[in-house]
Amino acid sequence: MGATVRAIHCRGCGRDFGGVRMKCFLKDLISVSKDGEWGKGDPFDESVEMFAIRGTDFEDIRYGSTASTPRRYIAKRHAEKKILQPWDVIIEAAGGTKNQITGRTVLLRPELFDRSELPFTCASFSRFIRFNTELCAPEFMFWYLQHLYAAGLMHAYHTQHTGVARFQWTTFSEREPLDLPPLPIQRRIAGILSAYDELIENSQRRIKILESMARGLYREWFVHFRFPGHESVPRVPSPLGEIPKGWEVKKLGEVVELNYGKALKKEDRCDGDFPVFGSSGIVGTHDEALVKGPGIIVGRKGNVGSVFWCDEDFFVIDTAYFVTSSLPLRFLFYVLPRLNFINSDAAVPGLSRNQAYTLELLIPPDSLLENFCELAGAFERQAAKLQRQIQNLRRTRDLLLPRLLSGQIDVEAIGL
Repeated sequence: MGATVRAIHCRGCGRDFGGVRMKCFLKDLISVSKDGEWGKGDPFDESVEMFAIRGTDFEDIRYGSTASTPRRYIAKRHAEKKILQPWDVIIEAAGGTKNQITGRTVLLRPELFDRSELPFTCASFSRFIRFNTELCAPEFMFWYLQHLYAAGLMHAYHTQHTGVARFQWTTFSEREPLDLPPLPIQRRIAGILSAYDELIENSQRRIKILESMARGLYREWFVHFRFPGHESVPRVPSPLGEIPKGWEVKKLGEVVELNYGKALKKEDRCDGDFPVFGSSGIVGTHDEALVKGPGIIVGRKGNVGSVFWCDEDFFVIDTAYFVTSSLPLRFLFYVLPRLNFINSDAAVPGLSRNQAYTLELLIPPDSLLENFCELAGAFERQAAKLQRQIQNLRRTRDLLLPRLLSGQIDVEAIGL
């Protein structure tokens, strides 16, 4: 097999784990490992519909969501060999960026399969790892690989010549030395760290509920016109159809200004106190803010028409706009995603300010706006509090990870 075991003292603290540690290589611990499969977008003879997990889906998949994962049709002969199981680990073998190298991993927990109506495979730029559970705990190995990635030890296996960056999987699995505690300690460490992920997932689920409640309130009041007291308000004709009396239809350009962001090189988005927004959301941090928060960001190029909210001061790059308005921004945050911003006549789809300014929107009375913003704001403040809790949990978990793996922290002393 190639694995050797011997009793050692943990480095840094002079204390042993109460058992033997294993000195080995990753290949010694693997039962099955195969490249992914991309398949086709439409069904064909002898095909199987599956979720194909890409590197960009890892964060959602980690917390049990398939929202971002594409459905693909895989040839049955490949699907049977590459169907994933609970506790498999996927590693990103190609892709990545300068600031996010290849080698990221995700663990497939049983709950993911319980919630899915489709089987899973991994996409062609990834490969899956199925561990030998007699030698190691898969959940622990996921955390071990997370540590290697966070510590920068995978940089040596990331190559970028021309085209797509690749992870040297074979070299990594055969040459990177591993030092593992006994199986009981592995399971205990994995349980401690995964408890943080469970708390994060619960908070994320609560955030989604709060966001859904706010969107539902907007639809109820301003789309279906079932706002408080609507029974006594007659309907009148308008360019948008019948609307409650006292409401107005205005051009977007009359009440909103879309302001250009500012170019900022990627290398200048790495260190700062203020989030940097582009059309895909937060793309880094910067030491200066361009806009005083709270504010709304709208995608101009790339993810055209995407809408993001930021409570704090922030920076906007030139792929997005930031919004100023005479209307409450909190109300606009729910209005803007419903508008058709894409300029389909352009050779490259984008958001033209002049075209956007011609779009019509419905504006309710100030009193109703004030009531809505108060209620929606309460939901969003709760969601923001949960988001801060998530950040603290992640920070604590990430600080614990290397200390638990090295034995600097006694796993029996943690009461999770």
